[in-house]
Amino acid sequence: MRLIRRTAAATVLAASCLAAAACSPGTALPAGDRAGDDRTGTLQVWLYNEAGNAAKEAVISKAITEFQASHQGVTVDISYIDTDASARAAKMKGAFNDPNSAPDLVEFGNTDLPGYVAAGGLAEIGADLDKWKDKGDLDPAIAKTAVLDGKTYGLPWWVGVRALYYRTDLFAEAGLSAPKSYQELVAANQKIHAAHPDTFGIAVGGKYTFGALPFVWDAGGDIATKDGAAFKAGINSPAAQAGIKRYTDLFGADGCPAQQCADLTGGKTVDLFAAGKSAMAILPNSSRSKVDAGPVNGKYGVVPLPGEKSGSIAPAFGGGNNLGVMKAAKHRTLAVEFAELLASPGYQEQMYDAMGNLPTLKSVNDKVAAKDAFLKPFTDTIAAGTKFVPLDQAWAQIDAQAVIPTMLQQIVTGKSDVAKASGDAATQITSAFAAGH
Repeated sequence: MRLIRRTAAATVLAASCLAAAACSPGTALPAGDRAGDDRTGTLQVWLYNEAGNAAKEAVISKAITEFQASHQGVTVDISYIDTDASARAAKMKGAFNDPNSAPDLVEFGNTDLPGYVAAGGLAEIGADLDKWKDKGDLDPAIAKTAVLDGKTYGLPWWVGVRALYYRTDLFAEAGLSAPKSYQELVAANQKIHAAHPDTFGIAVGGKYTFGALPFVWDAGGDIATKDGAAFKAGINSPAAQAGIKRYTDLFGADGCPAQQCADLTGGKTVDLFAAGKSAMAILPNSSRSKVDAGPVNGKYGVVPLPGEKSGSIAPAFGGGNNLGVMKAAKHRTLAVEFAELLASPGYQEQMYDAMGNLPTLKSVNDKVAAKDAFLKPFTDTIAAGTKFVPLDQAWAQIDAQAVIPTMLQQIVTGKSDVAKASGDAATQITSAFAAGH
């Protein structure tokens, strides 16, 4: 579950960074005083060290060989950095404030972006990418996750989205087909749980922010909306409240009992489905290996998470990682060019084959989906349009304070109704935005 782990780490890191005075923009030297653009020498690159990293390193090694062959006098030095939140926070904070310790190019979670920009750590590369031959192939919604206040600070490298995993054996037994609407999902949830009381109809979690948000977005709501140059809370709008209700209505004795599901995280829903304890779950593409390793291997299918309207697809969170050039880069042009090579069609396809990372280029998504039927629900979800969290440094605080999970838990445990809980969440969200500006 690399997507979920990274996203959590990203928000903790951003919160740690923003809370530390040593990471604030005011402590950093002006970019012009510390940046350079040497075209020879050693290009320093930081990438994530993750599960199955040997496969990733093999692909990166090929890219290094190709890059060095076409750039005489250049050596690419890759450091694979720890993805643990605290370790990454310390390393990135040091890079933001000490030009000598900073790499030229860095991999970062796309929810890190506002915090890193606020800390003065990333260079704007929009003009550079305008000349990239593959720019027009980038999925527009995914491309926006690297843009803040109209400026581009990263190149989207891979993306991960969630879809609906379902037990084909249990659905066949119940005479059901895969749900194509929210109403059909609810009906399947109740019918299968009634026939198999020891199995949840759908595994949903009170601590599963990115499982709940598609229902909010499908209803036309959002966490926050832009009001001029600033964000304002939107989680308590009538549309958002309708989506919250749809999600929280899946908790209960006829589906996923609150006493067992209120504390579930996204990771725990993966565990339940993989163990055969649930008929449905909203999981990322990266959960495939864990599910295949369990007793439901060969007994499940995947479809896009349906929206309220029959045949529609609920918008998914477009999580993933970007490649960014540091403001302190000594080899700015080389950093951009190496990022463009890593994100090129050939290497995006190789990274999918090695790590299961969904490409950010539309043509490559189509290609990998054509050779692996499992991917079609995810690529269809991307094509239908993904959504994102507010691109503001306040998101780190909102996420770290568990504002959305607390709201969900208050509702599913009966401690509050949708209107009150969403209103309380809106107050916290508004405070977070105010504190960050």
